[in-house]
Amino acid sequence: MVMGGNNSRLKKIELYYRLYRDSAKVNAVLLGQQAAIVKDEVPDRIIYGGKAIYPIIWGIQNPGKAIALSPVPCLIHPVRDLPHLGFNGNYGALLNKATYGLANFGLVRHIASTTKELRETLGIDSSQIKPAILAQKMIYTVSPTLFPQRPYWPQHVKVVGYRERKKNRNWKPDQALNEFLNRNKKVLFVTFGSMTNPEPEEKTAIILDILERNSIPAIINTASGGLKKPVSYNSKTFHFVEQIPYDWIFPKVYAVLHHGGSGTTHTALKYGCAAMIIPHIIDQFLWNVLISNKGVGPKGIPINKLSKALLEPKLVDLFSTKEYRRKAEGIAEEMSKEKLDDLFYEVLSS
Repeated sequence: MVMGGNNSRLKKIELYYRLYRDSAKVNAVLLGQQAAIVKDEVPDRIIYGGKAIYPIIWGIQNPGKAIALSPVPCLIHPVRDLPHLGFNGNYGALLNKATYGLANFGLVRHIASTTKELRETLGIDSSQIKPAILAQKMIYTVSPTLFPQRPYWPQHVKVVGYRERKKNRNWKPDQALNEFLNRNKKVLFVTFGSMTNPEPEEKTAIILDILERNSIPAIINTASGGLKKPVSYNSKTFHFVEQIPYDWIFPKVYAVLHHGGSGTTHTALKYGCAAMIIPHIIDQFLWNVLISNKGVGPKGIPINKLSKALLEPKLVDLFSTKEYRRKAEGIAEEMSKEKLDDLFYEVLSS
């Protein structure tokens, strides 16, 4: 398992290769579906995410009309103080830049091999792919409060802010959840979102043991199975949910312990929650660095290194240090001033 396993570096490389090999088959199917949709719709522009490949080929034939959109930074365009999101650490400006060159080389190779038959039909050479990717408009749907626009980027690359969809329109809490929140005025929310790991029972037990020992009440979101509700637990200290809208619960909790997805990271800070990340994969390690640098919580521990000894002092620190919450509330105030629609539509219409 790629996420959360206690595997050696060599084993993880093998697992990532298997993931790449299997995803290549899926991408081939998706490529055909994307081409069919574009043929039917005949769009003026295409806004696409990182899992879509056909728009890149379409954009070669329609310059300026394909617009890439990403909820995470450090993806295509070099950042001097941070490496590509596939690499952990900070290697200095020169080596950081090299990580983007390496990642973009792999991306171009992947696109070239996946689109070979299509490109031959259209008369597009693989040498056109990289210039097309670098020249197309790129929208990072990331809060500039968390990750500012870099002044050395090309003009067609913009950080436009985080855009959250409303999730709680038809959702209602049950009586037990309302009673738990009324009984506990300062609550920690714990979620691993859609992330899984090979030892969900063990990871949950570690977290619950620390929280109970330190009298920290918590709502635990089991979501996709990365955390498990035990057969027996202290219901006065813990409340378990399977799914819950974050825009409903985050305004009601003090702090959030989470996996570090872009959406969860932004939403927790949008509502002024102190936060700590337990990164599982790829961009979550980047968010762990970014938010700990912002001072809204201690730097988290990767899921495969989670232990009572490492986690307990950090969880106690997260819940007891008032400065984390104060800084998170300051970030929330700055995020509320971001003029998302103005900049987003400015990029689309330019």
